[in-house]
Amino acid sequence: MAEIHGSAAEQHATLKKVVFSSFLGNFIEWFDYASYSYLATVIAVVFFPGEDKLVSTMSAFAVFALSFLVRPIGALFWGNMGDKKGRKWALSISILLMSGATFLIGCLPGYAVIGVGAPLLLLCLRCLQSFSASGEYAGASTFIAEFAPTEKRGLYVSAVPASTATGLLVGSFFATGMFSIFGAESDFVVNWGWRIPFLLALPLGYITHYIRTHLTDSPVYEEMVSHSEGGTGAKTPVRDVIFKYPRTTLICFGSAMLNAIGFYAVLTFMPNYLEAVLLYDPAKAGTITTIVLVAYIAMIFLSGHISDTFGRKKMLLIAAAGFIIFTVPAYMLLGTLNFAICLAVELFMALLLCINDGTLASYLNEQYPTEVRYTGFAFTFNLANAIFGGSCSAICLWLVNVTGNQLAPGFYFVAIAIIALIAIICSKEHSGTSLTEIHGQN
Repeated sequence: MAEIHGSAAEQHATLKKVVFSSFLGNFIEWFDYASYSYLATVIAVVFFPGEDKLVSTMSAFAVFALSFLVRPIGALFWGNMGDKKGRKWALSISILLMSGATFLIGCLPGYAVIGVGAPLLLLCLRCLQSFSASGEYAGASTFIAEFAPTEKRGLYVSAVPASTATGLLVGSFFATGMFSIFGAESDFVVNWGWRIPFLLALPLGYITHYIRTHLTDSPVYEEMVSHSEGGTGAKTPVRDVIFKYPRTTLICFGSAMLNAIGFYAVLTFMPNYLEAVLLYDPAKAGTITTIVLVAYIAMIFLSGHISDTFGRKKMLLIAAAGFIIFTVPAYMLLGTLNFAICLAVELFMALLLCINDGTLASYLNEQYPTEVRYTGFAFTFNLANAIFGGSCSAICLWLVNVTGNQLAPGFYFVAIAIIALIAIICSKEHSGTSLTEIHGQN
């Protein structure tokens, strides 16, 4: 890793601030997504009223999925800015736009007040939120990776996926607690309760912005700038990612597909699958999700730590193979509607997801050279999420509705895992390698 000027204590203090601000920024994004997902049945009532509960819920998830379509565009924009102007600049500006859009969602009037304008405004704000957030996960991961010691990169970068799970956990806890106290269809929840998590984004976003503006840029990025012609960042990162490193880009996209569908399938769709498809009690489904998320957060750091010695590629291969073998049986067992069995199934799936999630962020950072690292990570990760992640819940519900087969989501998941397995096999192992020595695959 490039030398960081200052004492060891100063370096460690800076690294802690980088990790904390990255954790908080990513937490805001995923707390919003969790709140939207876990409160989808309530948001459906507010913005998509109708007699068929399943159709209304599908409409709410459709807005969720459509907003993801702008993520590749946002990823190219923020990745381009992050490689040209610095990681710090891109992350400091994007958090303000993201938290502002999220706050405005909490202020929206419902369908009963302004009619069709309500879901249209919801879609517009979710698109703005997704555009702004599309560089957050990649940018935060890159920022930490370029500060962290090489031998502990996986451990430190695992703070980013841990923050996503923490956002989901707090969102799940909030929704479950509110449903338990007031009831899922109470006037308080429908009129005001669902708005609270979105309104909290503004003060949290400002705190994150403040911390980031008082940090230096990453030492790896600064070293790259100091050795570049004219002392500037990358000149054409978007073009280079697509045309100079096409093999790396295809591998990273394929590898990210499993995370894209796995994260939503395991941590957000399964609770809704239990409720909307299997008609399981919402409070019990929420309790299972909360327990699973606590376990996930506990395991994610261990996964990142193990990847530092065991290797990223091996970890990702194990996760992909596990999903291929066990996903369909897992959905079959959920059909028992037994609390203990459902909990055990989701815990096991979360373990497989941890093996993938605790490794992927470091893995993607290690596939691209510094001058295009932010762009490459952000584009491939967000493109995979736009196509497979945001649409996961809507497609899975649609598959169940069209085929009449409650196991259809499991078969869909397996197909994606097979593609990801092939991509991972074609990649190279770079754990333990300094980020300044990585040159990508042309």
